[in-house]
Amino acid sequence: MRVLVIYSHPVETSFNAAVHARVVDTLRKAGHTVDDCDLHAEGFSPVLTREERLTYHDTAINQGPVQGYVDRLLAADALVLVFPVWCFGLPAMLKGWFDRVLMPGVAFDISDPANVKPALTHLKRIAAVTTYGRPRWTAFLMGDPPRKVITRYLRVLSGGRAKITYTAHYHMNVSTNATRAAHLEKVAKVMRGL
Repeated sequence: MRVLVIYSHPVETSFNAAVHARVVDTLRKAGHTVDDCDLHAEGFSPVLTREERLTYHDTAINQGPVQGYVDRLLAADALVLVFPVWCFGLPAMLKGWFDRVLMPGVAFDISDPANVKPALTHLKRIAAVTTYGRPRWTAFLMGDPPRKVITRYLRVLSGGRAKITYTAHYHMNVSTNATRAAHLEKVAKVMRGL
């Protein structure tokens, strides 16, 4: 498959960087074609501008400012998101990618506003690989918004067709070499099964 990897973390020496490297390496070794999009390295702007919001519903022109990212998403058979959970949400860079790229005419069809239709129906697989600073029970108590965005919202945008996996390492604040190594192995197993 052609896999679009969206990576969002600003520090190249972070554990998330190691996770990202494992994701890309494992996918390539499994024979997939990988389009590796490092949002920070590419200088992606997460800010939805006033002009973009004003033309958001105009599918004839709304893609212009992010056409390259739209093209990469539409060319993909699978989408893999690699990111940390911060303040129980997506990091701003990734949230901005969602805001600016998952728009009408790309992620959903609003030609009939009373009956919005999914448009990412070409995606066969969607996977998220993430880390949390806090334990799983705390994320559960908070409603775990990032998990819902991936497993529910993206499922809707794919028309329910994409198989979705969500792989998380919780409680990074007390992680050890052993827990991080185990997570990297789990990530590799998930990517091999993509």
